[in-house]
Amino acid sequence: MTQQQPAESVLRFRRFALAVCVIGVLVQLGLTAYYLGMGHKAQPRDVPVGLVAPPGGRAEVASLLTERGVFRVTDYATADDLEIAIKRRDVYGGVDITGAQPHLYVASAAGPSAANLLRTTFTSVVQQRTAATLAQLARSGNRISVARAQALNAPPPITDVVPLPDDDVNGVSLGFLTQALALGGTVASMGLGRLIPRTRRSWRRGIAHVSTLMVYAVASAAVVLWSMGWFGVGVTADRGEMLAIFSLISLAITASTAGAVAIFGSPGAVVGALYFTLGTVISGASILPEFLPDFGRILGVNLPTGAGVQAVRDNLYFPAAEISRHLIVLALYAGIGALIVLVTNMLPNRRNQTSEVELDLAHRLEGAERREPVNLP
Repeated sequence: MTQQQPAESVLRFRRFALAVCVIGVLVQLGLTAYYLGMGHKAQPRDVPVGLVAPPGGRAEVASLLTERGVFRVTDYATADDLEIAIKRRDVYGGVDITGAQPHLYVASAAGPSAANLLRTTFTSVVQQRTAATLAQLARSGNRISVARAQALNAPPPITDVVPLPDDDVNGVSLGFLTQALALGGTVASMGLGRLIPRTRRSWRRGIAHVSTLMVYAVASAAVVLWSMGWFGVGVTADRGEMLAIFSLISLAITASTAGAVAIFGSPGAVVGALYFTLGTVISGASILPEFLPDFGRILGVNLPTGAGVQAVRDNLYFPAAEISRHLIVLALYAGIGALIVLVTNMLPNRRNQTSEVELDLAHRLEGAERREPVNLP
């Protein structure tokens, strides 16, 4: 009997090691396929842009913008109206062709990828029109002045209505902040999920659990806001508003994860892990929603990470933008998660109002030691 125990232990170890390797490979395969599927070849579709054009010149430019479904065009009466729409984040940019030379308006703070796409498309279209004009003049034998030739070949004017700050020239800070909040919220929810069940279930424990989540959310937001100042990010924003938004993001992540843990036990922490591993990719921080597949576009803005990114971006760079929809999404995750935590902590169970998870774990770990010794004849 004693000689078979080492062999049995080795067999169990091998099975466990094999299971870990298989699970690790499958998870890596799934994440690789997901990441590459979402971002390896981002295809813009229905990117909202504005157009200021005279009645006779609109059709040509609109057709160039809407071909292949890359842009979705909205008409504006004047360039001032277009700038207002950009500052409200109704559109990513637009073009004014009412003057002697087309003029492009962009907003780098809304997303460098959209601004670069607009610049590239605008420059290409202007160059094509310039080449066509010069070719027509050459065929007709007309001569043009040096001044006109220089004007035709001059770089097209581009105005960045809402540029990125000098301390965040690549616009990647939002992604890093979202990852920090998602990871911190997941770890906190898992820790509280292990700590709180060690007390008896009651309404007091439910309130204590929810209160702890709220205190952690504010503390997490304060740390993120404080660390942003080290690198000059968001220094001009309203600190009170930013603290409130970051707190709501953190509470949405922690409360919804804690709610899943309350219902499903430890496996519920996967919800928080998904926020970090999957949600940050489709949050719109690095890849704009209009550059994602339909699945990522719809799901991303309806997760705490996506709604949080949009709310923070608007508060930082687009104070005129409407963020109520994003705040509602965050509030729903926070409120529903907190309600689940509160209710599950108040409900009695069959084991003297003590967590079944902890009791089962204790029985499994200590059961062998508590068994009465068996006297063999």
